[in-house]
Amino acid sequence: MKNTRIAVLLPRFSRYGGVEQFGYRLAEGLAGRGHSVDFICSRQEAPAPPGVRVLSTGRPPGFRLFKMLYFLLRAEQMRAQGSYDLTVGLGKSLRQDLVRMGGGPLRIFRKHAERAVPSGYRRAVKVLRRRLSPSNLLILFLERRAFGPESRVIAVSDLTREQLLAAYPALDPGKVAVVYNRPDAARFRLPSPEERGAARHALFRRYAPHLAGDPGDYILIGTASTNFRLKGVDRLIRATALLPDNVLLLTAGGRKADAYLHPARSLGIEQRVVFMGKTEDMPAFYRALDLFALPTFYDACSNAVLEALASGCRTLSSSADGASFFLDREAVLEDPADVEELARRIMLLLEKPPPAGFNPPPGVACGLEAFMDQVEVLLEERNGMRICANG
Repeated sequence: MKNTRIAVLLPRFSRYGGVEQFGYRLAEGLAGRGHSVDFICSRQEAPAPPGVRVLSTGRPPGFRLFKMLYFLLRAEQMRAQGSYDLTVGLGKSLRQDLVRMGGGPLRIFRKHAERAVPSGYRRAVKVLRRRLSPSNLLILFLERRAFGPESRVIAVSDLTREQLLAAYPALDPGKVAVVYNRPDAARFRLPSPEERGAARHALFRRYAPHLAGDPGDYILIGTASTNFRLKGVDRLIRATALLPDNVLLLTAGGRKADAYLHPARSLGIEQRVVFMGKTEDMPAFYRALDLFALPTFYDACSNAVLEALASGCRTLSSSADGASFFLDREAVLEDPADVEELARRIMLLLEKPPPAGFNPPPGVACGLEAFMDQVEVLLEERNGMRICANG
C-alpha cells in the first residue's frame, strides 16, 4: 500500500484555522506513512512539510461565488489529471473519494444559527439573505453531489453524523464513520499549580488592570469565538450580570466587539467584561480560567471545548455542540438562549473539581491517527476492488 498517490483538497494551505491546521497535519501525517501527497488549494500560506507537494489553483479577484467556482473547476481539473489512488475532500469540491464533514449540513446549520438572531425584522432579513445567497445555493448543490449512496464520509462527531443522515437519507449509514478531533497534547495539557498561577496573573494584569485586588480574588470565566452571535457571547454577558460581582468574563477572538460592549454597559458590568481580540497563546488562556463556557447555538465539534478539557479547565457547552459528548450531563446546556439556566449551570460547575484532562471513552475514535487509519482502510478496499476487476 506504500507509494500510493493521495490528493487532499482544501482552498487554503495554512497553519491558521481549525480545518486548515487539520489539513496541514493530515498531509504531513500521510506523507510520514509513506504515501505520496499532493495538496490542492487556491492559495498557499505555509511551507509544505517533507513529502507534500502543494498545487495552487490561484485565487482570482471578485465576488465570493466567483472565487468558489474558480477553485471548484480548477481543483477538479487537477484532480482528474493527477490519477490519484484516493482523494480526500476537506472543504467544498466537485469530486472526492472521501469527505471529512467538519461542519453540519447547511440546512441544519441554518436552522440552528437562525435561533441566535433576535426574533423580528432582523431575523427575517437574515433568513431571507441566507436562503437567496448564490454561495449557499452552490453549497447545497455540492452537498447533494457529495452525499449519495456510494459516498464515504468521516464526520467529526456523532451529532454531525446523525444530522447528515437525517438531511441526506440516501447515504449508507455503514459508510459514514465518526472520528472526533483530539487536542494537541504537546500544547494543551494539565498545568502545574505554578503554571496556572503564572498564566492567571499574566492574563489578569494584561486585560484587567482596571480592577483592584489580587487575581485570586476573582473568578475568571472565558469563551473563544470568531462568531460571537452564533456562540452565544451576548447570552454569556447577560448571564455574567446574574453572577457574583467578582466574576470576570474574558472573550478571546479577533472579531470587533463594539456591538457587544453596549449590553455590558447597559447592565452595569462593563468593567467585568473583557474582549481580548485575537489570542495567540490559547494554552495559557485555558490555564488561567476557572471555567470555559461556550453556550453555542451550533458547533459540529468545538475544538475549544476539547482544548479546555485537555487543559484541566471546567467546561460548559450546549447540546447543539458535538463536543458535548465528552462533558458531564450538568455541563451541557439544552437551551443556549436560557440566560438564567446558563448562570445557574456556571455556578454549579464552579463548585465541581476541575477535569483530569481530555479522556475519551474506550472505543471512541479520536485524532489524526484514527483518521489516517480510516484513509488506509479505504485505500485497501479500493486496491482490492482493482485487483478483482483486473481478474
